[in-house]
Amino acid sequence: MEESPFPYQGPLEPGEVRGRDDLVADLVRRIAAHKVTALLGPRRYGKTSVLHRVAAELTEVHTIFVDLYEVTSMADVAVRFDEALAATTGRLGSLTRRYAVQVSLNLGALRVALSGPARSRPDPALVLHGLLDVIVKTAASSATLLVVDEFSSVARVEGVAGAMRTAFQHHYRDLGLIFAGSHPSMMRTLFTSRPQPFYGQADLVDIAPLSAAAVEEIVDRGFATTGRHSGRLAGLLVDFAAGHPQRTMQLADACWSHTQPGGSGDDAWPAGLAQVRRESSDGMERLFSGHNLSERRVLRSVAVSGSVHGHEAELLGLGKSPATSSRDSLRDAGELILHNGSLRIVDPVLADWIRQRFPL
Repeated sequence: MEESPFPYQGPLEPGEVRGRDDLVADLVRRIAAHKVTALLGPRRYGKTSVLHRVAAELTEVHTIFVDLYEVTSMADVAVRFDEALAATTGRLGSLTRRYAVQVSLNLGALRVALSGPARSRPDPALVLHGLLDVIVKTAASSATLLVVDEFSSVARVEGVAGAMRTAFQHHYRDLGLIFAGSHPSMMRTLFTSRPQPFYGQADLVDIAPLSAAAVEEIVDRGFATTGRHSGRLAGLLVDFAAGHPQRTMQLADACWSHTQPGGSGDDAWPAGLAQVRRESSDGMERLFSGHNLSERRVLRSVAVSGSVHGHEAELLGLGKSPATSSRDSLRDAGELILHNGSLRIVDPVLADWIRQRFPL
């Protein structure tokens, strides 16, 4: 079976990341200059894929990836750091294990230890301090990059950000450090609010939607290398997905699958769009229903007008105060963004589902 040139599920391999050359080069320069960096962007914008490509470009630097997605306790955080260090291999793995032994840590065993009898469980905060110390010592011995993905989750766990800042603040010349997060508002708060431990400690870099030129290059190349023509498909994708990376690739894949060798992708647009709508319908229903009434009204108003005020909001019974509160909540969650003066639902498939489901 022929393999699609448009992978879209899960993080991409470094060689599959397209349309991000400038961003990757910028992040590589920042790391080389020992600048602490925070990469901000909504879900499914390819932050993790970009960071894996950055790591691949830094051939002389060893990388430790820590994913803090949905951590809710100090134990969660300590386990994620423990497992990330346990997963290191080669020279980096040798160094992390050596320094772990020095602070009486057995990498990879914390999850089991925390599930044992209460009287014998280790203190997660003390373990985390030890693991952070291992990272600092490793970086002093070998060029090391620490990538902390979904860093915004630490806002739920008191003491984590402070522990990390205390451990790392005097070692920025040794340790490359990139934070990433899918809640842009919270990420900005963590680095720009004075009460936060990392206030003023990082350069903030936004990951933008794919440009029209990037979409055209990706689509044209994917179709051409598999004996097909893209036709006007790139323009149709830009109009519908507005540069949303994952949805652009998903729609391109669907159209490609409906295009025979020698055929044109734009002819397959109706079938491809119908396929994506069909496959995502249940998920959109659950996602939409998971919001409260005011948030659902805001999403409906924004999907149609790009605003939470005006005629559509009035028809939906959306008052000014709840509209403002729900708008801010949805922006904080990374589900709404402000683009060229108008609000926009980040996920174009959700926006399309709302317009199809609730014609206003």
